[in-house]
Amino acid sequence: MSKYDNIINLPHFELKNHKRMTMESRAAQFSPFAALTGYSESVKETSRVTKEKIILSEDMKSKLNMKLQMIEEHIKELPEINVLYFVKDKKKTGGEYKEYNGKVRRIDIVEKKILFVDKTVIPIYDILNIKADFIKEEI
Repeated sequence: MSKYDNIINLPHFELKNHKRMTMESRAAQFSPFAALTGYSESVKETSRVTKEKIILSEDMKSKLNMKLQMIEEHIKELPEINVLYFVKDKKKTGGEYKEYNGKVRRIDIVEKKILFVDKTVIPIYDILNIKADFIKEEI
């Protein structure tokens, strides 16, 4: 005989002046809490992968220069180009490569930037490749 045999079959006690808590409210009491504020965001940021910027060879720089000259020749037509360029990460070393399509308004040789019709600006030093219909792929 167990010491609880005399109470095991009694009905559950209910308060008369107090409503029973809902299952959702009860579960909320035991839900996990963030003991370390910002920890999960920090872990996500640390695990985020960035790429290193590719350093162009002299040959690649020369080809890119030729492509920029060809764009400059067609500048009055507002040529549409596709640019693959590097964007430096604001929080970590490295960054990512992005692709952009747009119509070139002008090439600023002094500031070393390509300015597009939609006011997008891409630094020439961050460009890996440029494609356009009027540019041969051999270049």
